[in-house]
Amino acid sequence: MLSRRTITGYRTLHRIATVLYTLHTLTLATEPTRGKSTGTTAVTTAEVDIGKLQRALLKWYDKHRRDLPWRVTGRTKPDPYRVLVSEFMLQQTQVATVVEYFERFIRRCATVESLAEVEEQEVLRLWQGLGYYRRARNLWRAAKQIVDQHGGWVPDTVEELMQLPGVGRYTAGAVASIAYGKRAPLLDGNVARVLARVCGIDQPIDAGMTKTMLWGLAERLADTSRPGDVNQAVMELGALVCVPRSPGCDRCPLSGLCVAKARGEAQRLPVRQPRKEPRSVTHHVLALERDGKYLFEQRPDTGMWSGMWQMPTAQGLATSTKPGGLQRWATKQLGVRVLPPHRVGWFVHQTTHRTIRFELWATSVQSGRLRRGAGSWRRLDRLDDLPLANPQRRAVMMLM
Repeated sequence: MLSRRTITGYRTLHRIATVLYTLHTLTLATEPTRGKSTGTTAVTTAEVDIGKLQRALLKWYDKHRRDLPWRVTGRTKPDPYRVLVSEFMLQQTQVATVVEYFERFIRRCATVESLAEVEEQEVLRLWQGLGYYRRARNLWRAAKQIVDQHGGWVPDTVEELMQLPGVGRYTAGAVASIAYGKRAPLLDGNVARVLARVCGIDQPIDAGMTKTMLWGLAERLADTSRPGDVNQAVMELGALVCVPRSPGCDRCPLSGLCVAKARGEAQRLPVRQPRKEPRSVTHHVLALERDGKYLFEQRPDTGMWSGMWQMPTAQGLATSTKPGGLQRWATKQLGVRVLPPHRVGWFVHQTTHRTIRFELWATSVQSGRLRRGAGSWRRLDRLDDLPLANPQRRAVMMLM
């Protein structure tokens, strides 16, 4: 039997070998090599002509930039608060979806001080429908921190910005460069895709070593007198032209610099690591009625849809126990006895890591008193002040 010291030694050697192999394969991917179809060579990130890249991006951006409510034109300086709000909303959400929510949010919370003063539930209500509600709570907390620690001024350095809740390297770089003109890099999915195609990178762009290389290239790209514009330009290009499928190479300002286009591999690149299949789960939503009103409860402060409101929802309930299991669950959780529930319908909600089947059941209170703090009775047409996640809103619509 091997000793613990021997096993630890083997593990250390394995980790070293893994790192060396990764470095070797990355070097092969970015060294000048013969292209597969056209003979075009790949380029290392150090060989990229950054000046040409910057000039082509800015020329295209000045002509094709979208008119968005958080952007400014001419000599007007960007509002750091509006940039901060937009970047929180744009995390994992497309621009076209964000615009309406941004305008509604700014009408209610026009300044960082006004955002810091409102209740968290109001922030969640304004965010309702946008998804990923942790962003809303972090933005609210960030506003409070900005007011308490920075006198209401959004920080202007990447280091200070990254001290705010919910702000990582990308968001900090976006705010610092766009709002303050700092030469700060950023790297999101759009930027990584553009740079990977320009360089002809064959390694997964979500692998650690590849991301380090791409961040280095993004840092060189932001080294210009217009860092905010060049950062927005490459993101805009990735969103409008250098899209994941069917990229518009014929109208791309970087086509003459792009290894992927020259090789005929723009459709194939970039490469990503295999993703795990989403886990399938079932949530049973109980529409509990009493005197024309339905019970709504608030979710915990942590986890998915934290702080949002919902009809009582059972997760992980064995399918063999329903509907009797739902009756017992309701009594245990809520303190009331309910009539046997009947199923109204079901639908599927997809998240990044889960495929959630929602089953909606309707019933009424039979006897007993609702446990203190278990929830609030509401008419279905009087829910405007309750922030509901999209699946719960859909369940409500199924009852109306």
